Amino acid sequence: MLLFLPSASAQQQQAQEQCHPKNDMDANTSSAIERTALQFFNSAAAGDAEALRRNAIPAIANSFQGIAATVEGNKDKIAGGQPTIRSEYLLAAPGPGNYERAEFICGLFNSPDRTSFIIPGLPAGTYALVIQDVKGSKIPFTITYVLQKNQAAWQLAGYYARPRQIGAHDGLWYWVQAREMKKQNQAHNSFFYYMTAADLLAPVPFMSTTQLDKLYDEEQAAVPKDLPTGNNAVPLNLAGRTYNIIQAFPVADDSNQGLRLVVKYQAISDISNTGQAYQDSMNFLKSLAAQYPEYKTAFTALVARAVAPNGQDYGVVLPVKDIK
Repeated sequence: MLLFLPSASAQQQQAQEQCHPKNDMDANTSSAIERTALQFFNSAAAGDAEALRRNAIPAIANSFQGIAATVEGNKDKIAGGQPTIRSEYLLAAPGPGNYERAEFICGLFNSPDRTSFIIPGLPAGTYALVIQDVKGSKIPFTITYVLQKNQAAWQLAGYYARPRQIGAHDGLWYWVQAREMKKQNQAHNSFFYYMTAADLLAPVPFMSTTQLDKLYDEEQAAVPKDLPTGNNAVPLNLAGRTYNIIQAFPVADDSNQGLRLVVKYQAISDISNTGQAYQDSMNFLKSLAAQYPEYKTAFTALVARAVAPNGQDYGVVLPVKDIK
């Protein structure tokens, strides 16, 4: 989770943002950044979210629930792991106020090694971004820290923790599978596998590289027209009944080392009546599997989440092995 809160007087800066990779930093700065990243990893591996909060910038410390949940949810997965720094960057955003859209280009723009970061609403300041790979843990992980310099100290300004594999497969495997599924006219499966590849390969969503740009271009070209991609629900007719689909996305199935497909739709009955909600959701999932049989080859389970007008939802899981 990364959170920056622009002030009411925020203005777009005219000064040039600058990015310096490790080999352009002085030794003292690099050492201080790396020590801070290691300290934060030790806190996260111990599940000590409070230690991270105490060392966070005020905007993060005052809204820490998301990071705390991420730390708690991943502590067992990274416990016992050894962190190594893949890359680190010093990001300079000079001037007062906030940047409407801060863009940091690291390396030559057209170089294959070019890395860039685009962060909206970024307050002026000096930042560091550290990408840390964790090996020897339950599963390979990548943790990315955004740090902000406050006098001599580096404080937490953003925290992202992402697995590098789901089961035995990494992001490149999912990318290859997405291409193969597209050739087989499995448009939905292809798109969801592109999404998974991007989640596994991109340490943070605001990072761009030559490889990631190619992946994002292929993912965008693979978006099915009958899936929602914004805030508007998309109607889907299943077995003569229309459902308004709000969102569809894959998630890791830790029990089966594969993927589950989660589909959120506008509830068609009162979800407080759990018996009726269960029956409606199971009918929805069975009809979904009948209309898209390719789902049974790509996912371990289908998950329906019926969303009420107040935002509450009711979920049902249908393992694909139980689909007749």
